[in-house]
Amino acid sequence: MKTDDFNFDLPLHLIAQVPPVKRGDSRLLTLDRKTAMREHKTVLQLPEILCTEHFLSEQGEKPLLVFNDTKVRKARLIGKSLETDASVEFLLLEKNDIEEWKVLVQRSSRRKTGSCYVFKDENGMEIARAEITKAEGEFKFIKFEKPIDEQWLEKNGHIPLPPYIKRKDVPSDADRYQTIYAKQTGSAAAPTAGLHFTDAILKKIADYGIESAFITLHVGLGTFVPVRTENIEDHIMHEEQFIITEKNASIIENAISRKRKIIAVGTTSLRTLESTALNNVKWKNNNRQKTSIFIYPGFQFKIVDALFTNFHTPLSTLLMLVSAFASYNGVSKTGRDLILESYKEAILEEYRFFSYGDAMLIF
Repeated sequence: MKTDDFNFDLPLHLIAQVPPVKRGDSRLLTLDRKTAMREHKTVLQLPEILCTEHFLSEQGEKPLLVFNDTKVRKARLIGKSLETDASVEFLLLEKNDIEEWKVLVQRSSRRKTGSCYVFKDENGMEIARAEITKAEGEFKFIKFEKPIDEQWLEKNGHIPLPPYIKRKDVPSDADRYQTIYAKQTGSAAAPTAGLHFTDAILKKIADYGIESAFITLHVGLGTFVPVRTENIEDHIMHEEQFIITEKNASIIENAISRKRKIIAVGTTSLRTLESTALNNVKWKNNNRQKTSIFIYPGFQFKIVDALFTNFHTPLSTLLMLVSAFASYNGVSKTGRDLILESYKEAILEEYRFFSYGDAMLIF
């Protein structure tokens, strides 16, 4: 299967550069993969939509929503080279056992092992120094003279907005590029489908008798980078860490046993759930686990029945994932065709795309 099959043209003005004025005030395109029918709704209507017959079990029980409660760390740092005085942007991904941080860095080929960088606060005072210790493919590892922690990053780091948002982060991004239920710090990017949910929406969902569960998958950039291989089967996903607590595992396991519909809020929730099925992972396991699952057309879904998600970038693994999910035996069109047709309609209707954009519900 060719990577170019998952490309589409998007007018630049439809790439959302800022969140909606009010969280949750977004449009929602629904896609019934069984009939290929689409409807234009709003996210505020989601609680009522989830009570319709499409989302009830054969016994009439309501669905289970599964959210990702990862929290985005302020992982973007701006340093200056002690050799050239050039400004260099680092994105911290994860820390290993010897206090080295795995990072993405601008103009990576120019950043040699042994190079040193200084980091300053907004007043120009030096707050840290770091050295590149080694390289690993497109990634580098840096080590700070004095170890830094999450508290240090919260004070001195920047929210890692995606590259298609063509502006610097502002204080409000610390709130808006974070789900309201975020708890476990560790992501380099937000699970953006969750950005639509407000306390009022969650309360209404609960009031309607719809149960929720939470998993934690720390989002790495591997999920979002374009696929650069000619054939998608040759693409290799980077590993991401996830955890499902015993309490939430019991909720999910119970819903599955009762054959209730499972609705993944975001592709990260879906990937976590399907990873457990693919690898026969025990649900009741509080230990951290890793997944490099790559979902593209032909994948057989075992757990998730519906997906609430944002609109995704061309040539991305996420576009391939939603194309796989949109496939259904009852329609002649492929999932890729259904998704690209839906995206075309969304473009004509001037939906907002990507992280701060509108949403889609595929069932």
